[in-house]
Amino acid sequence: QVQLVESGGGLVQAGGSLRLSCAASGRTFSMYALSWFRQAPGKEREFVAAISRSGGTTDYPDSVKGRFTISRDNAKNTVYLQMNSLKPEDTAVYYCAARRWAQSRNYYEYDYWGQGTQVTVSS
Repeated sequence: QVQLVESGGGLVQAGGSLRLSCAASGRTFSMYALSWFRQAPGKEREFVAAISRSGGTTDYPDSVKGRFTISRDNAKNTVYLQMNSLKPEDTAVYYCAARRWAQSRNYYEYDYWGQGTQVTVSS
């Protein structure tokens, strides 16, 4: 079992930055690939970033590539999402998710989810 708790959301102007954190419980953190997803009202949950168990491999969709950076600290059981050059279309609830072994872009392949943190980008 893994419990995930996100933090760091808030209101920011377009062009600004935010850093999200997701703290995980459990002693097997390094066995899980981790990802961030987001969901805006009326829209499907969208893949944002993924990182492998070791942190050596990351993956981003084109919509955030070059602006967002995912990282993890296995000693602290924490995954981060650094978001720069934010746009109003980045406004959503952001969720971190964990699954055993390999990362995936598909939300339905993840076993554990946090409660989400709201990110609002004003124009």
